[in-house]
Amino acid sequence: MATNSIEPSIACLAVIVLFCEVARRVVLKITSKRYYEGLLMEIISTFQLCACTHELKLLGDYGIVDQQTGLTLTYVMTVVHLLTFRTATSNPSASLEQIYRRKLTIKSAILRIACQFLSAAVAKLVMHFTWSFAFSELHLRHSLTGLECVSGLHTSSVYNGAAVEFCCAFAVQSAVIKIQQLMPKYRVCFIAAVVTFVVFAGGPLTGAVFNPALAFSIQFPCRGNTFLENAIVYGLGPMLGMISSVLLFDKAFPTLVKRVGRKPVLKTE
Repeated sequence: MATNSIEPSIACLAVIVLFCEVARRVVLKITSKRYYEGLLMEIISTFQLCACTHELKLLGDYGIVDQQTGLTLTYVMTVVHLLTFRTATSNPSASLEQIYRRKLTIKSAILRIACQFLSAAVAKLVMHFTWSFAFSELHLRHSLTGLECVSGLHTSSVYNGAAVEFCCAFAVQSAVIKIQQLMPKYRVCFIAAVVTFVVFAGGPLTGAVFNPALAFSIQFPCRGNTFLENAIVYGLGPMLGMISSVLLFDKAFPTLVKRVGRKPVLKTE
């Protein structure tokens, strides 16, 4: 019998994570080349991220959870993702950053980005198929609407939405860069806290996605905005935010510190 509680959704999240973790361990055992291992890890982890976010978004859209519970679930799932993703980033913006840092070639980065978008599309289809079984009243209600979703963009203009996503990506990327100064055991909790705060601040305006692949899965199919508008908000905004953060901390700040640190040489007779 369908139920209108949060437990079925929690169970769904647990099954998704468990399935993906088993898949990752199988890949580690059967794959000998790190190149293919990296691509498969991106596919599996991006699927986990998108599928879990679909379920969390559904809980929020139908008002099943209040804001505090929603943010708690966001924090917990972010910790789970960070602990299980291993080498995967599940974010096209991060793949572009790895090109800049010469950790990936252009060809490898393009393949990873393609894998991320492909996995994001598959996650949407799999979750729609899962919801059709109506394991909970929430899933049943959503199935009766034709699995339609409404755009999460609630700003006065597309460019304001892009600015919000820019700020979200900038904040998270800056945290990732500065996190190297923290002890390893605090890093996951710190990043999860930053992501949760960003979702709290930007969620009512754009959904605070700051990940083009994730947005392609959970926002692009929704009615209310065109593909181009979504691309500007959820594609261009986060990428510019990441680029700005990297340039600020890698180029601008070091240059400023060097200039400030220079002491004038006083001539003595």
